[in-house]
Amino acid sequence: MLTVNKILLPVDFHENSLAAGRQATALARHFHSELILLHVHALLNYRLASLEGGYVLSAQEMFIDTTGKERAMLDTFLDSELEGLTVRRELLEGDPAQGIVQFAHTEKVDLIVMPTHGYGPFRRFILGSVTAKVLHDVECPVWTGAHLKEAPVEELFPLHNILCALDLSSHSHRTLDWAAQAAAEFNARLTLAHASAPLELTARAGSYFAPEWRGVLVSQAKEEITKLQHSVGTQAEVIIESGEAPKVVRQAAEQIHADLLVIGRSPTTGITGRLRTNAYAIIRESPCPVVSV
Repeated sequence: MLTVNKILLPVDFHENSLAAGRQATALARHFHSELILLHVHALLNYRLASLEGGYVLSAQEMFIDTTGKERAMLDTFLDSELEGLTVRRELLEGDPAQGIVQFAHTEKVDLIVMPTHGYGPFRRFILGSVTAKVLHDVECPVWTGAHLKEAPVEELFPLHNILCALDLSSHSHRTLDWAAQAAAEFNARLTLAHASAPLELTARAGSYFAPEWRGVLVSQAKEEITKLQHSVGTQAEVIIESGEAPKVVRQAAEQIHADLLVIGRSPTTGITGRLRTNAYAIIRESPCPVVSV
């Protein structure tokens, strides 16, 4: 059973935060979770100039003025949409990414919801630095996606199709287990995807791999996934394609009309352990929200 008692929503008041907030609200209603809205005020080093006959605010005065406005914005953020939920609003000072990670650890948060902050036609090539740092350092699952701004909240639930991308690292058991619990929670169809490393990327310079080796790699991946499913207790359909992980995963998500993609974030090794390296690209290119476990 998937338990989500605390959901953390980092807020920077950009329109992407509003979209992520609405999705976090929908998740909090479904799981009856406490929703924590967190804004971390970034401390800046102010360089003050002396103006003859003028008045320059001191660094302390500017800080108080800014944080006062941010507190007021935080207190009213999504106010009308949070009725009936258990909500807490926290304002901290410091580095935003570090503040989010530390708060999530201290509060034992079950899920963080945040956008990637990709903008315009190039959004698929951008991952906000704060989001990237949180994904790298935090221990709990993170729900995100480059398209959150465009996703209608009413289409978030129910989840009909969940895709779980596996790199077959030691972390894959945890990734699949979370995806299986989510599929059971929402009565959704679970599909697994694995990107088999292209031979041209695994061969050393000047080496030659016979074409039949591609089939060997696929067979090995199938065996590992079968064992993994047995250990978790799933019998999901499996999609295995040779190619770059972001492309393979995106195509699989589009093929099954995935409503949610689940990936792992642990360090990986070996020729099949490439999801960690491609995790950010997978998030950027995914046509649906992504939960990084």
